[in-house]
This record gives sequence, C-alpha cells and structure tokens, in this order.
Amino acid sequence: MAIQTVATQPFDDQKPGTSGLRKRVTRFQQPNYLENFVQSILDVGEGLRGGTLVLGGDGRYYNETAIQTILRMAAAHGVGRVLVGRDGLLSTPAVSAIIRKRRADGGIVLSASHNPGGPEGDFGIKFNTANGGPAPESVTEAIYQRSRTLDEYRITDTGDIDLSREGAVEIQGTTVEVIDPVADYAALMEELFDMEAIAAMIADGFRLRFDAMHAITGPYARRILEERLGAPAGSVINAEPLPDFGGGHPDPNLVHAPELVALMYGPDAPDLGAASDGDGDRNMILGPDFFVTPSDSLAFLAANATCAPGYAGGIRGIARSMPTSAAADRVAEALGVPCYETPTGWKFFGNLLDADRVTLCGEESFGTGSAHVREKDGLWAVLFWLNILAVRQRGVGDLLRDHWQRFGRNVYSRYDYEGVDAEAAGRMVEGLRGRLADLPGQSFNGLTVTAADDFAYTDPIDGSRAEHQGLRIFFQGGERLVFRLSGTGTEGATLRVYLEAFEGNPERQDRPTAELLAPLTAAAEALAGIRSHTGRAEPDVIT
Repeated sequence: MAIQTVATQPFDDQKPGTSGLRKRVTRFQQPNYLENFVQSILDVGEGLRGGTLVLGGDGRYYNETAIQTILRMAAAHGVGRVLVGRDGLLSTPAVSAIIRKRRADGGIVLSASHNPGGPEGDFGIKFNTANGGPAPESVTEAIYQRSRTLDEYRITDTGDIDLSREGAVEIQGTTVEVIDPVADYAALMEELFDMEAIAAMIADGFRLRFDAMHAITGPYARRILEERLGAPAGSVINAEPLPDFGGGHPDPNLVHAPELVALMYGPDAPDLGAASDGDGDRNMILGPDFFVTPSDSLAFLAANATCAPGYAGGIRGIARSMPTSAAADRVAEALGVPCYETPTGWKFFGNLLDADRVTLCGEESFGTGSAHVREKDGLWAVLFWLNILAVRQRGVGDLLRDHWQRFGRNVYSRYDYEGVDAEAAGRMVEGLRGRLADLPGQSFNGLTVTAADDFAYTDPIDGSRAEHQGLRIFFQGGERLVFRLSGTGTEGATLRVYLEAFEGNPERQDRPTAELLAPLTAAAEALAGIRSHTGRAEPDVIT
C-alpha cells in the first residue's frame, strides 16, 4: 500500500448549503468531484489527523462507492480511527449519537436526506463536528474556501474493505472499525424512554405502523419497535434500505407516504402511524383520521415532556425555526421557559443546545429533536409519542384536541412549489422584499398587514449574524405569511409559502385546515402573485 498524491482542479459549485453539499449522483461521479470535497473537509476539520472520524450514510445509490473512497482518503490524511457502520449504513441521528458517546472528532454523513435516490437521483455529503452536530457556517465556509484553492488530494491505493462484518482492520496506520449501526443509538433510546410502559401498551393491543420508506430507519425501527418493544412483525413496512428507496420519494409527508396515509385514513387504522425519511432525521405522526403537523408535534411533546423518564425534570427551553408555527411559543410561555426563533437549518440550534439554553427543538419540515444528540431525530420522536400515549392512555386525535383547548390552535400549512424556475422565483421574492416597508396598512383579501420584515437572526451565544432568512408578513387578526426559497433541492428552486392563523374558539378548532386558512391563502396570492411568477396554479405538496 502507498499514499498517492493526485493533481486536481477546483470546482465552482462546492459551496455547502444548510445540509451540506447536495448534487445529482452524476455530478458526484465526475472525476475528482467527491475527492476534492472530502479533501477540503479533512484539511479543515479540527482534530481529524490522529483523531476519530465517524462515517456512514443512508444507503442511497453511490453510498458504498463514496465510503470506500473516503476510507482511503482518511488513511492518507492520517486519521487515527474511522468508525463506519456495517454495510456503510448509519442514520444521521445515529452518527451524532456515536460522535458524542465515543468522543469522536467529527463525522461524515452521506445522504441527501429526503431527496430521491438512484442513479439519476441525488447524493449528498456533510461534515459534523465534535459536538455531533452539523458544521456551523464558519466551518462550512472554510471548507468551501479550501475547495476553491485545492490543487491536489491524497489517497491510498488499497483495495475495498469488507464492510459486511463487524471488526477492525488497519490501512496505512489508520484503524477502520466496522460497528453495529443500531447498538449505540438503541442504548440511548433506552435511557430516554420508558420502554417497559410502551411494551406493555403494545402487548395490551395497541397497534402501530411505521413506514421506513425503504430508507435508513428500517433496521433501527425493526430492532427497537419489533424486537425490543414487541410490535408484531410487519409493523415496520418498507423496512429494507434500497439504493433508490424502492423508486419512492423518502420524504415523510402526506403526498410521499401514500401507503401509510391510506391506511391511517382507512376503516381499520392502527392507533399510531409514523414515517421517517432517507437519513432518519425527519418524522411524520398520524392518528386514525388525524394528521399531526410538525409544529403541533413540537408543541405537544414540550407540553408533555415529563411523561418520559429522560425529561422528567422538565425542559430548559424550546427552539423552533422561524417558519415553524408559534404553537411552541404558547407552551413555552405556560411552562415559564424561553422559546428561541432561529433560521431554518438544524445547525442554528447547536449553540443553544450546547449552552443548555434549550432541551427541545423543531422545524416545520418534519424535524424534531432534543439535547440527546445534535441532529433532528425521526425515530426518537416516534418513541416520544409512544411514551406519552402509554402514560396518557388516550388516542392521538383526542390528545391534540385537548392540547388545542388548553393552548389554542395555531392553524398551519406549508405550500411547496417544487422545481420552479429559479430566476422567476427569485424575481418574485426579490420583488416582495423590495415592497416590505410599504406593506403595513395595506389590505389583501380583507386582511390588513400590521408588520413585514426580512427575518435576520443574531445568535445569542456567539453573536454570529444570519440575514435574509425568509420574508414575514403579519396581519391584524394574528395571521402570518412566510415566503422562502429552499436550499435543499438540486434542480430549479423550491418556493415554500407558510400560512398560519390562530383559532382560540374550541368550537371552531376541529374544522378543516384548508377552510380555516382559506382567507389567508387568497391573501398570499393577492400579495405575491405566485401563479403569475411560477406558472403554477397549485402547490406540488401541501402539508
């Protein structure tokens, strides 16, 4: 074996987004493309030379090839030890848990999260730092700047390593240890939740269905839900991770999980339905004939956190992304704890968690998590719901209706216009941004604007500043609109429009979301001219 130094040239499109670098698989397959970005991570990542690196991915197409390349490059860089999941598999929250438990110096996650996979699909790579969380902007910017000046990378000429069996091998002085991808994560869940109470509820006839969407959480859900908690075989569906996710779109929402949704709205629905995404960090919760919005899920978990042993002492605070509804704010006020509003992107929660300012975090894009790791965590959220259901002994819909009666209902929906022309969407957002100062006092579809701004965030821990994080328009009746261009896609642009209204009257709280938001939906079109700018009469996804 020998270390080779390979001449290369920079690529102009390796600036990480909110969740690392995401491109089409075919782009990553370009000569030197993956290698350049990995070398930039290794050059910038503190402590990796001689330190410990965690490595794994969601099993999507190109995962195995990329892992073998990264292992050879880690050895050439002098990384002391690499912990890699068996078969190259690790969920994103499991990577975070392993980094923290084993005091690793960082981790590389191979995933494009909820984006489609396969040879023509998407691939992604991101770096997590020693706290287990996504690299902050200062680090991702340093990685990008390094990628712009890179003229060579280093790699060993060793052959592929057998990742199918646990154990350790050595490459050029680097120990590569293949580990059980589930064990450390499952042990952490045992510390947080009353597994015996959940198992007793299931033994008493409680039925659940978990859709792993042929993505990474299949092995985790089978181990925990079926083997540990006793849910009948088949309670976890689409459990085998596949390179193309079985041809599906591994995004746990009402559109992309049709099998689960049909079951939960059918005549013989289980007591709880849930799904997770490509890399295991998102979740969807359903009861019979009942969809729990991610915003409501965060607020509900916060209000009932003491039901779970790991949170029996209460929570320190809540953090939510700006587009997430204010339902969590109402719970925080009732509990007497702070609630922080941050930009979209889990990395913005890291400083708050590390400083013990908050315990629970959530995003409207089906991501919920807590201080147990530094990533959102889909299966953790499902277990949290199961623990609360085991304690409260009521159904999902009844518990949410009780919650609304206590705190009021923040009626909420997100409209996604996917793959729209990026220039047209950009013109719409920029045009609206230029009008913000003039909007207060104007009325749209009978709703009067009271305030409008371009959300900016100053981190209360390190003072860093993030600007242009979404356009917010507030109305006299408490309604709110938010417009954002998403950074998680790889083709065109995704325009997201967030609609929120407050309903305090219990007699109206159970009305359909679309009915309660109809005036605000019409105001959004009148205000922004979405159809004329995008050419879309309807959004592609409504959640």
